[in-house]
Amino acid sequence: MTHSSDQPLPIEISVLEVKQLLDGDEEFLLIDCREQTEYDHCRIEKSYLLPMDETPARLAELEPHRDKRIVVHCHHGSRSMQVTHYLRQQGFELTQNMAGGIDAWSQDVDPGVTRY
Repeated sequence: MTHSSDQPLPIEISVLEVKQLLDGDEEFLLIDCREQTEYDHCRIEKSYLLPMDETPARLAELEPHRDKRIVVHCHHGSRSMQVTHYLRQQGFELTQNMAGGIDAWSQDVDPGVTRY
């Protein structure tokens, strides 16, 4: 499921599509933009914690992923949509928001992920 560069990625991606990416061999970065306490409570395997308010200061950490797909998620999808827009404005054009956040993930993909 590689992306052709002639078409932009949609701004949102479903939790089921993210699950397919994780199960496949496409390299991408899954960012969890929630707070540390939320991450400690429950998380998606292979996610990278980068709280929303720390994103501008830690942008350099994402530089190796500038030309790769980045998927951002939070609890329900509103914070991650803000981060997605911000990253796209910074030139990370392959950034997508995971619609519904980790709450949708726990309902539709992995019921082992605690809901809160």
